[in-house]
Amino acid sequence: MTRSRKQLASLATVLATLFGAIALALFGQGNAQAHGVTMTPGSRTYLCWLDAKTSTGSLDPTNPACKAALNESGPNSLYNWFAVLDSNAGGRGAGYVPDGKLCSAGDRSPYNFTGYNAARSDWPRTHLTSGNTIQVQHSNWAAHPGSFRVYLSKPGYSPSTELGWDDLELIDTVTNPPATGSPGTDGGHYYWDMALPSGRSGDAVMFIQWVRSDSQENFFSCSDIVFDGGNGEVTGIRGSGSTPTPDPTDPTPTPTPTDPHTGCMAVYSVTSSWGGGFQGSVEVMNHGTTALEGWAVQWTPGEGTTISNAWNGALTKGSDGALTVRNVDYNRTVPPDGSVTFGFTATSTGNNFPVGSIGCVNP
Repeated sequence: MTRSRKQLASLATVLATLFGAIALALFGQGNAQAHGVTMTPGSRTYLCWLDAKTSTGSLDPTNPACKAALNESGPNSLYNWFAVLDSNAGGRGAGYVPDGKLCSAGDRSPYNFTGYNAARSDWPRTHLTSGNTIQVQHSNWAAHPGSFRVYLSKPGYSPSTELGWDDLELIDTVTNPPATGSPGTDGGHYYWDMALPSGRSGDAVMFIQWVRSDSQENFFSCSDIVFDGGNGEVTGIRGSGSTPTPDPTDPTPTPTPTDPHTGCMAVYSVTSSWGGGFQGSVEVMNHGTTALEGWAVQWTPGEGTTISNAWNGALTKGSDGALTVRNVDYNRTVPPDGSVTFGFTATSTGNNFPVGSIGCVNP
């Protein structure tokens, strides 16, 4: 009986891999989605990502709210911290995104972010001073034109209650702000100066909706802040205090002198896992205005992880342990705002995600 069960388990693994490969082969091309959330003041997904990431590729949050969100929403929610989006929002807010689900894009994202709606007071927080001017930074993981609507919870709001539209007031709107850094990287971002309301104290939530002007896609961010005379210090994450908000007197970053639509980006996901292994996929997106003619993606696998098979791409391993997957003939060309997907299976000791970031490199 034990042997039969092992054979059935092995067969199930093989079939899962086979069907995954067939699905990616048949449906490996699609439309690219943009990505981005607020980095300063840090959104829940961004700060939980900073708190959870380790040098081995495993996710090990120290913050209890982040740990609970990871348990509920799974590791893809942190490795894709920039993807809290709704592809069909079209600028709609109240009456469309349900109360209590603002921090998960109304549960309409391709990833599960439900855990980040939790009404609790122990999320990572950014410490600010009421009446001061801060520099808001919003990830441009994939850059697109549009407007940012900035809301702040009203005085008296308690973080122990779910966040609804009636709890918020609009405090700022900015269209097509400048950007610095490269799209598709951890540090690339839009930025603008914003005056905080005066006369505020205590806990609050800053909610930002990024409304793209070139598609119906919108992005949603919840950032927990406290008005206590702070200057951007972050608490509640690993190494707290080491990721402050830039001081308003700091030099303004130099905008990146490139077309904001330019950029190849890669998004890594674990699609299934089992004892001793997992199946993953990587979507390669073209957010440029011209077709990509050839592409390559590189990452360093988590400690104890070995890629055993790959499809829809040619896999090579460097002497430093980094993996590179390049296009094959039939998916060499990626049209503007298009994407291709490759997949792989791996043996693993549990560190299923890369060490650091995954990104496009020169093919």
